[in-house]
Amino acid sequence: MTAPTEAADARAIAAAKRLLRDAVRVRRAARATDRLGHDDEQRFARLTEQLTARPVRRLAAYLSAGTEPDSLRLVAWAVAHDLEVLLPVLTDGAGAWLPEPAWAAYAGPDALREGRSGILEPTGPLLGGDPLSTVDLLVVPGLAADAHGRRLGRGGGWYDRARAAHPDLETWLLLNDDELLEVVPTDRWDVPVHRLVTPTRVLTMSSP
Repeated sequence: MTAPTEAADARAIAAAKRLLRDAVRVRRAARATDRLGHDDEQRFARLTEQLTARPVRRLAAYLSAGTEPDSLRLVAWAVAHDLEVLLPVLTDGAGAWLPEPAWAAYAGPDALREGRSGILEPTGPLLGGDPLSTVDLLVVPGLAADAHGRRLGRGGGWYDRARAAHPDLETWLLLNDDELLEVVPTDRWDVPVHRLVTPTRVLTMSSP
């Protein structure tokens, strides 16, 4: 493939991702509050059913914001069941993005700050070494996915960079039922997820 063709393909994929992200965000924003609450409850029930069936001691997750599928209940449940929880740290505490993905241990709601885009992050010390090599499960956010686990993220590439050295780490994505699509546009650096949890289904992904 020639360089001009590769560049054109990259532009087309980027444009398709932008359009799909915008469409999903509009649909999430239009979802009724009672529907959001019901879906979150149903998804949480499926999550905890799955978690109690496997030996997870250390979990890496995220704190949902706005109309994202709720992960706050998941973090609270994990702590209540003596699971250690790691959370992403995206900024330096002064509003600037960190250059590389970083993690810190969750130490309760009083040890959180609001980072960029209203995303909550821990205020504790950043974990050194390779934190993801020590976790049993990673739960990530996203906007859509297909049956092969190809995930449409929020656009920053943070989780793909964090997972680049850990493609086999068991990774679950929380979505709404209508966000499972036939095809999701992807770039070569996008890392597929292994399981998709919606309000009505738990899907283990097939290989592309």
